[in-house]
Amino acid sequence: MNSEHVDGKNKGKVFLFALSTCQWCKKTRALLEELEIEYDYVYVDLTGGDERKEVVGELKKWNSAISFPTIVINDEDTIIGFEEDQIKAKFDN
Repeated sequence: MNSEHVDGKNKGKVFLFALSTCQWCKKTRALLEELEIEYDYVYVDLTGGDERKEVVGELKKWNSAISFPTIVINDEDTIIGFEEDQIKAKFDN
């Protein structure tokens, strides 16, 4: 799976599943960058073929509804949707 990387403070493995056209996904990315969090992300709608199958399969492990944005933290925790308070609380340390 090809993903993009954003540099910042290392707060563990942070991965964002997003759509390039999703306003809530853009707000989530902006918040992570405001908090200076290092993370990787993939725009699911910009993938195709086998890569899309792989990305959607991975997303389903964390969010069976396949909704966006979905943040996976350290392959353990998931934040689904733009939950500003949850995101800030998770990384406020």
